[in-house]
Amino acid sequence: MASAGHDTPIADALPDIVDVVMEMGRMPEEPPAEAHSPVPAVANPRLPAHLDALADRARDYVEAASSANTRRAYAADWKHFASWCRRQGVETFPPDPRVVGLYITACASGTATGDKKPNSVSTIERRLSSLTWNYAQRGQPLDRKDRHIATVMAGIRNKHASPPRQKEAVLPEDLISMLETLDRGTLRGLRDRAMLLLGFAGGLRRSEIVALDVGRDQTEDGRGWIEILDKGMLVSLRGKTGWREVEVGRGSSDATCPVVAVQTWLKLARVAHGPLFRRVTGQGKAVGADRLNDQEVARLVKRTALAAGVRGDLSEGERAKLFAGHSLRAGLASSAEVDERYVQKQLGHASAEMTRRYQRRRDRFRVNLTKASGL
Repeated sequence: MASAGHDTPIADALPDIVDVVMEMGRMPEEPPAEAHSPVPAVANPRLPAHLDALADRARDYVEAASSANTRRAYAADWKHFASWCRRQGVETFPPDPRVVGLYITACASGTATGDKKPNSVSTIERRLSSLTWNYAQRGQPLDRKDRHIATVMAGIRNKHASPPRQKEAVLPEDLISMLETLDRGTLRGLRDRAMLLLGFAGGLRRSEIVALDVGRDQTEDGRGWIEILDKGMLVSLRGKTGWREVEVGRGSSDATCPVVAVQTWLKLARVAHGPLFRRVTGQGKAVGADRLNDQEVARLVKRTALAAGVRGDLSEGERAKLFAGHSLRAGLASSAEVDERYVQKQLGHASAEMTRRYQRRRDRFRVNLTKASGL
């Protein structure tokens, strides 16, 4: 399966990830040359030749089970762990909770391989999840409840955990200022306007924005498509829990209407099939065939927010850390003055509690319990 934009091909990005399904139909491998080799010997018997086609399809499904970003993170974390093991002279196999406990301790203290400072608690938790997944794919489960891991992790959380740093919500007035920084006379400017407006009005994740196709079933790597109707645009998305539909209504004026922005981009870019948002090449005069990487959305939000002077009360360095792709999603949740259940449906949240976490400014001090109590 192809990856988006300039993403590294999955086969190259995941040199260390091997599981039982990925080995279907292959001959047994020789034992690893090094004691610390990240890939253990695989002793699967050779399947009958007539099952080779099914084995290939099974490998495709293994890739489809998680996103490209998740697979890249799993591969990078495993590489980090394997490198630390080699430096310490310990083996990666079989999984040893004592070794993993020492590894996460090194991550928390900033002494792990290549780390210039201690890892955050969220980073350590992600690395631990990656190790658990990698070991499971090799048929050697890691017991995260073992005291050498669980107790150390609990201590790391108690000592180093800090409140989550949420990205700044881009509010409607901020978005309008950001749109003004874009050149409407260029294809890149038209594309970026469409991405910002659609991402905000749809409450979409950056990965969802770039994964859209113009129509249904047009590409193998697409994870959704759009349908333009009289009253707005219907966006069909495939997420972790299945398919969902997002309704994007037309705006009060063409200048801020996400549907008009997308239609203008499609018309002038002459995009009728395939990825909705693509790279603009040839000094901004030509549209390529490649799908944009989701990092482009984050960079776009950050760049335009800084250019528009959003949160100008802060220093340049502080502002640069505040904005990312999620700022659009949080902006819709924070500014839409509608019943909470509609916001929850638009964002695709399974619980109202998650939606409330996104509504960062809307409900702040709306209810004053101090005055309500008589003070």
